[in-house]
Amino acid sequence: MILVTGGTGLVGSHLIYKLTEKGHHVKAIYRTKEKINAVKHVFSYYTKDVDALFSKIEWIEANINDIPSLTNAFTGITKVYHCAAFISFDTRDYLTLRKINIEGTANIVNLCLSNNIEKLCYVSSIATIGKTESGMLINEDKHWNPDEDHNVYAITKYGAEMEVWRGTQEGLNAVVVNPGVIIGPGYWKSGSGSLINLVYKGLSYYTNGVVGYVDVKDVVLAMIELMKSDIQNKRYILVSENLSYKDFFTKVATQLHVKPPNKEASNFALNMAWKLDWLRSYIKNKRRRLTKHTAKTITTISCFSNKKVVADLNYTFIPIDVSIAETCQLFLEDLG
Repeated sequence: MILVTGGTGLVGSHLIYKLTEKGHHVKAIYRTKEKINAVKHVFSYYTKDVDALFSKIEWIEANINDIPSLTNAFTGITKVYHCAAFISFDTRDYLTLRKINIEGTANIVNLCLSNNIEKLCYVSSIATIGKTESGMLINEDKHWNPDEDHNVYAITKYGAEMEVWRGTQEGLNAVVVNPGVIIGPGYWKSGSGSLINLVYKGLSYYTNGVVGYVDVKDVVLAMIELMKSDIQNKRYILVSENLSYKDFFTKVATQLHVKPPNKEASNFALNMAWKLDWLRSYIKNKRRRLTKHTAKTITTISCFSNKKVVADLNYTFIPIDVSIAETCQLFLEDLG
């Protein structure tokens, strides 16, 4: 049987659908029952017979930092997809990020080793890949530079990867995927879904930073293919295309039939914005909306290569124009 952590998240929910659709029985970890309804909604994008596929899922209430509940979840498991993570760029969340992303992954790795799990697939991020000169393609050979000024999320995702590689040194068979910005439906208040929501409500400003994008269906299928293969102890960048934020927002606005952003946010304006946001957060004890690292990221040109996964799996990615069109159509349908 297959275990999926983070089963109620974007990648986890789409992954569970594809696994059950292929006939697999799955154990999926959840934290609150309300989120299981979100998974059902994701399934409804693909099929009218949601209940039939849901009957192949054994939902396990567990926390990746709760060893007893995790130990029970591992009973009868042969393969593990570790999708669970905490996402935040606010420095005040650093200890929580470490607890979930690093310590939680260490727990998963240790249980994989003690239960002789055949293979682990860990969902990391392009945030853990090293940088190149602006505009040069970044591949899996670019290693993390600890001397750079990284955001807290990237630091903890890198630490989580180190736990996976530590496991491979102790005999674990594992693969790591490093997706770009994941485009897919079902979660409109987080990730790329929140960006689509933002454009729909009216976004005036854009930046010319560049980053890699990928369809959630590509992430899921690549993970499944890597787990089926003889490939072990390798990492793969999962990116379909590299786009500027301006181009991404414009494509989204076109599909949503709304006005695209038409003003470029200057570096000076962004620097002022994140400082004022820090002050607002400090005075009102509110969560950060824009951090220094986020402001830097959205103005940085980072282009990623997918040649390794294309060559090793003979994989063809969905064009991002198609991903944006399909996802925006489902967004509009969900609005009713």
